[in-house]
Amino acid sequence: MCGIAGIFSHTNPPDPDVMGLMLDSIKHRGPDHQGIWKNEAGNLVLGHRRLSIIDITPAGHQPLQYKNRYSITFNGEIYNYPELKSDLKKKGYDFNSNTDTEVLLALYDDRKEKALDLLDGMFAFAIWDEKEKKLFCARDRFGEKPFYFTQHKGQLIFASEIKAILKCGIKPILNRKLTYLYFLYNVLEGYNNSNETFFQDIFSLQPGHYFYADAKGLTPPLPYWDIQPTIFSHRTDEQFAEELLHLLSISIKRRLRSDVDVGSSFSGGIDSTSIVMLVEQLKNNSIRQKTFSARFPGFAKDESRFMDKVIQQSKIEPISIFPDGNAIIEQIETLGYHHEQPVSTGSVAVQYEVMRAAKKHNVKVLLDGQGADETLGGYKQYWKVYLSQLYRVNRKQYHEEVEKYRQLHNTLPHLNNFDFKWNSLHKSSYGKISPLKKRMVSSQSTFFLGIHPALVCDFRTLENPLQKFSNLKEQLYYATRSTGLGTLLHHADRNAMAHSVEVRLPFLYHELVNFIFSLPDSQLMQNGWTKFILRNAVKNTIPSEICWRKDKIGYEPPQSDWMNNPKFQEYLTAAIQFLKEKEIIGNSGASVDGWNYIGIYAFCKAFNL
Repeated sequence: MCGIAGIFSHTNPPDPDVMGLMLDSIKHRGPDHQGIWKNEAGNLVLGHRRLSIIDITPAGHQPLQYKNRYSITFNGEIYNYPELKSDLKKKGYDFNSNTDTEVLLALYDDRKEKALDLLDGMFAFAIWDEKEKKLFCARDRFGEKPFYFTQHKGQLIFASEIKAILKCGIKPILNRKLTYLYFLYNVLEGYNNSNETFFQDIFSLQPGHYFYADAKGLTPPLPYWDIQPTIFSHRTDEQFAEELLHLLSISIKRRLRSDVDVGSSFSGGIDSTSIVMLVEQLKNNSIRQKTFSARFPGFAKDESRFMDKVIQQSKIEPISIFPDGNAIIEQIETLGYHHEQPVSTGSVAVQYEVMRAAKKHNVKVLLDGQGADETLGGYKQYWKVYLSQLYRVNRKQYHEEVEKYRQLHNTLPHLNNFDFKWNSLHKSSYGKISPLKKRMVSSQSTFFLGIHPALVCDFRTLENPLQKFSNLKEQLYYATRSTGLGTLLHHADRNAMAHSVEVRLPFLYHELVNFIFSLPDSQLMQNGWTKFILRNAVKNTIPSEICWRKDKIGYEPPQSDWMNNPKFQEYLTAAIQFLKEKEIIGNSGASVDGWNYIGIYAFCKAFNL
């Protein structure tokens, strides 16, 4: 896990001193070593900040050269590198280190861009081929690791974080289009597979994409992967559950590969609990697993009682923090600096504090449960689409599922009214109403939530990025491959790397995801339960009180209480005044959550936007 940077020039040779400034700005991503390399022609400079995880000796320093032909700067981990290395040795490849980086270079020599198909990992990297005079850049399937780039004065400039790119004499300019979408729809970077960022003309390489660059310029980024479900013959619930558990166990085993300590983020929910308890089964018994949690005593949604159940039934070493509003507001601009976009929820700030605790206890790697809700259907809002789907195609099953839900939760998951039926049976016409209204109402209408009329006039014709779905798998695909998971991965990477900590996500093993998307919908939503197959798979592994929890909290802190803190109110007042001066909101203010104001204000202040 590291920070990368590069400058590839088509005109004037890049200045290595500028690369030093770029790397200084992302030192937090890799405090263990800094490396700078330039090619013989002098038109390419690669930089690297190392966080030593695999082969922590100097043999793992980067940029790394291979066969006097390839040079790489690489951020991430290739979890299946031992298996790949074994296969490459059979083909005659030699290795001088125990790093996954060298394996990646050999695999690229063997297969070029087809190497990406074989990788189980999270990564963003650039490989220079001295023979072909080409630069190859790629990003992992789900976007766990960041890769930003721009073209400026005849140079391709890229880095793990935008702040490094800004060191190349580029003035930061706020992307007002994305700002408009943020206030109206609460979307962030990566919405609908967009490559835009909150910085004008600086872009993100989309997950699962790669591109080449040479003296002629940059090729358009191309996709190399998408979810590939297969059709299964009939299986029982237990057979499906066994396969899920098998794939999840493979993923966890691989993500435990490390030459430093590995701990876990632990919230008390089914996802993180499953990982913690499976790690207990898989790890070396001489190693005690450290877990890191946030607790909120007295808060109705505090999950301490569930955490305590796991602590009682395992040999983990639990470490807890107790964030409060004062601590959160004091770091809000630091969050804006590290995230390089607005932070609009208190849960992000809490995660930042959890990563700080891991750093304090010398744990460099944490496993985390992110990705399960998006792939397995963990959020309650998925019920509306699923029931709408059943109402349209299987009315008998629809009524049965509604009744099961009512019995389990003592409530109904939706209102069986005209709106629901119209959406279910006439989705095309239903989806046209909001865009039509947006074009007809005044730019000062409350429909636009108080956004400044000038900003509305510039962008009101933009389509609503929040799509409507005809079936459950379509919604889960969107959450996994577009808006939703990408935002969470951004938060996880930035919060962790701010403290030089690596986050690994077992639920995002691509073979596991392919399997999940091959399942019948009833394996995900059944008898009123979300994530039914996961509950079934781990029912003998985790405490039953957690396995069959009816509530879904989603890592929620008491942020409403925090907003009443005088420091928050003072900061909110300053944020509103700033946003009015910038003509982002009108004089009446926007009708949005105060966190949205605070988030974008802190971000703008961090970069003098």
